[in-house]
Amino acid sequence: MSTPRRTPAPPRERILAAAMEMIAERGLEKLTMAALGREVGMSSGHLLYYFRTKDELLLQTLEWSEGRLGVERARLLTRTATARERLDAYVDLYVPDGHRDPHWTLWLEVWNRSQNADADARDRQAAIEGAWHRDLVALIAQGVSRTEFRAVDPDRFATRLRALLDGFSIHVAIGLRGTDRGMILGHVREVLDESLLADA
Repeated sequence: MSTPRRTPAPPRERILAAAMEMIAERGLEKLTMAALGREVGMSSGHLLYYFRTKDELLLQTLEWSEGRLGVERARLLTRTATARERLDAYVDLYVPDGHRDPHWTLWLEVWNRSQNADADARDRQAAIEGAWHRDLVALIAQGVSRTEFRAVDPDRFATRLRALLDGFSIHVAIGLRGTDRGMILGHVREVLDESLLADA
C-alpha cells in the first residue's frame, strides 16, 4: 500500500509575496491567516507554525518588501548621475505611489502595532529605518564633498528630510484630501532647492 504524498509547504518567499499581493488587491483588512492559507494552499494553523502570530507575518512581509526596495534603492544611488538627480530618485522611491499604496499600508500597520511589540521586533523595525537613513546620509555627504550641495551636516539634514518625507507620505498613503503624489514631490523638491542648492 502506497503512502499518500505530502504536499510540500510553499517557500517562505512565495507566502510573503502572496501576502503583499493580497494587501495590494484587497486591502490589509482582508489579509487573514485563513485567507492567506487558501491563497497558498496551506491551513491557517500551518501558517501560524511558521510565523507564530499575524504581527510576525506582517513584519516579515514588510522586511521582504523592504529587501526588494533596498535592491532598487542601491541601483538608483550607484548609477552615474549628479547627487541631486540621485537624491530626486531616492525621494521618488520613498514617496507612496498613491492612496492605499500596499507597501505604505503595510508599513503604517506594522508601526501602529509596534507600540506593543517586543524588543526583537522593534530592533528589526529600526533596522529598516536605519538602511534608508544610512543611504541618504551617504548621498548627502557625497553631494557636499563634491560641492554640489552646500555645507550641511549630512546626518542632521537626513533626519529632517526623512521626517518631512514621512509626514507627506502618510498624507498620500491615507488619501488625505487636497494632497497627491505630484504635489508632494513638488513641495519636497522646493525644499531641497532652497536648503541644499541656495549657496552651492
